[in-house]
Amino acid sequence: MGVATKPSQPATASPRTGPGPAHWLHVAHELADDLATDAPAREHAGKPPFEEVSRLRESGLLNLLIPAELGGGGADWPTAYAVVRMIAATDAAIAQLLGSHYFLSWSARFFTEPGLAATMERLSAAEQWCWGGSLAAQDVPLILTRKGRGYALEGRQSYATGVLIADRLAVRAERAGNREPVAVVVDPTHHGVRIDSAEAFGQRLAAGGDVEFDAVPVAAQDVLGSLAADDDVLSPSASLASPVGRLLSVQLLLGLAEGALAEAREFSRAGQSSWRSSWPDGSPQDPHVLTTYGELTILTRSAAALTEQALAAVHTGLARAEDLTYDEYADISVHVTMAEAAASRAAQESTSRALDVVGSRSASARLGLDRFWRNARAHTLPRPIAHQFREAGDYFLNDAHPPFVLPA
Repeated sequence: MGVATKPSQPATASPRTGPGPAHWLHVAHELADDLATDAPAREHAGKPPFEEVSRLRESGLLNLLIPAELGGGGADWPTAYAVVRMIAATDAAIAQLLGSHYFLSWSARFFTEPGLAATMERLSAAEQWCWGGSLAAQDVPLILTRKGRGYALEGRQSYATGVLIADRLAVRAERAGNREPVAVVVDPTHHGVRIDSAEAFGQRLAAGGDVEFDAVPVAAQDVLGSLAADDDVLSPSASLASPVGRLLSVQLLLGLAEGALAEAREFSRAGQSSWRSSWPDGSPQDPHVLTTYGELTILTRSAAALTEQALAAVHTGLARAEDLTYDEYADISVHVTMAEAAASRAAQESTSRALDVVGSRSASARLGLDRFWRNARAHTLPRPIAHQFREAGDYFLNDAHPPFVLPA
């Protein structure tokens, strides 16, 4: 079972394009192998992933999506998706950290004018920033109040990825008065920013936590733009932020499913798993084992096929840019919604039932197989699969455009 398909772009480098996809997939493969050597021990320790972020920095993967002329890797979204999926197969929490960084560091492209976005990306590349935060809506919003020539940010941001190690935060806030939601960039070293770690049973190395903002100053240029989905405030091209971000989650879930199945298969092939005493220990001929592997392989590869369709739709939408229509955007978003549902089910089924195949040995903390299940459940909780089914059904039956949802 392949982990990630290689994008079809050429692998040659030039001063303006940077290395090709083959280079970045090779780098990601080496990093994934490196992370795999001690993944269970690191996950069990649950320490903030400063060392892992250093590895990402040294590999160049943090700057992968920034244009080469701005000092970045010059890669595209298909390459970034493949990198996230490959790393997720061994360490889903670091894949979530990296995927969140890609989305948040790219957010200026969606929500502000090109010159400001280029300035921000040039700084991010030069200083190798790692981005954390969340642009998803929350029950109690942050409040942005005008103060002199800039703003002040107040409130508490509930769980957000990467905040424990971030060089820059991108968060969602509402303007005081008209309640318009906007994307805001914050330097976490500012006085008034307090970050608390979050205790989670899964994705423990994603550096997640809560952030409190106490009259934190925000410059006018760090208010990127509106996140309002009503009354056609966002253009179709800006609305692509939703499917682009959610497709990162899909790739992560596929990587989780593929990684869990790959590790379980190694135990079965080595004769270290047994489900029924009537069969020899670890017998690869046990019909229950064969049926389970067959079912989970088909489930995961079906999700992968839907994901390829969604990736092609997103890539086409990004290429159309300002020519994209709202109807085209809705079709792209539904493609991602269907891939989300399939990948969510594949990840939950594969990571749970892989433990059944390995048997009682899978309870060993030393093996760390439980991390796949815990990571999959923790990652799928913000977007229940029932919501995805309903959105796809409403589009199919009523041509209803799916809601504008940013990844949590």
